[in-house]
Amino acid sequence: MAGSAAAQGNGPGVRGARAASLGNASVALAGEVWSMGNNAAGLGEIQQPTVGFYAENRYFSPALNVGALTVALPVGRTPGASFATDGTAPTQALSTPTQGWSRNGVVAFEAQRFGGQLYNETRLGAGYGYRFGQISLGGRLDMLQVSIEGLGSRRVLLGTLGGQIEVVPQRLSFGASLYNLSQTRLASYQDERVPTVLKAGLAYRPSTQVLLVVETEKDVERDANFKAGLEYRPVPVLVARVGLATLTEQASTGIGVLAGAFQIDYAAAFQQTLGFSQHLSVSKSWGK
Repeated sequence: MAGSAAAQGNGPGVRGARAASLGNASVALAGEVWSMGNNAAGLGEIQQPTVGFYAENRYFSPALNVGALTVALPVGRTPGASFATDGTAPTQALSTPTQGWSRNGVVAFEAQRFGGQLYNETRLGAGYGYRFGQISLGGRLDMLQVSIEGLGSRRVLLGTLGGQIEVVPQRLSFGASLYNLSQTRLASYQDERVPTVLKAGLAYRPSTQVLLVVETEKDVERDANFKAGLEYRPVPVLVARVGLATLTEQASTGIGVLAGAFQIDYAAAFQQTLGFSQHLSVSKSWGK
């Protein structure tokens, strides 16, 4: 159990402190730059050029640091796109969702690194998300490099597909994604492959201030991981979050602050055997 909590394992990982504080129940979240890693379909709701930086430290070990830089660029803006009615940025709004999105979809690019000198993973990815009506589709292609000191490096390509649908407009959304759909082989020894991971979940907004998320994540070679999170926004510029993941036996909490064009999020997660992890993400949007 502890090993599964600690290992990166070439899997999809965590993107953004918001997702981390919600137990990483993030497959149904949309409209933020971190959709690039959580579910590329959610990129389709981004309305402004956005850049984000994410940093993670697991269990106070420098060998388990994660850093990621992501850029999302809308391609053609739909006339009439607007901010949410409560004045918050559309990427984080919990009130009535915005009615416009990018006319030709959104492209995104990501650079990520995990690990230290003895073992590390480097990932370069390109993604695209498009929304039409109440449905969003997206995908990404990654170049993953795994390096082990003394054994060299190996580079592989892998693809991910995702989809989202507003089941009940402005209230209930469903999301699903399949990571490494080609079951890419990493090494011939023992037929080692990059994990193939299926995620499916719901995001429910009972009110303009509350968001509930639930998700099931299934690695084809491991037990299912059930995750849930709660987000509460008492005022437009501040949000509090809690989350839980069953397989890793991890609880998490966090806060988010909207400061002009900047969205700043922090999360702390606790695993009984291994201890604390910390997550910080900062994103900035440009344009009206």
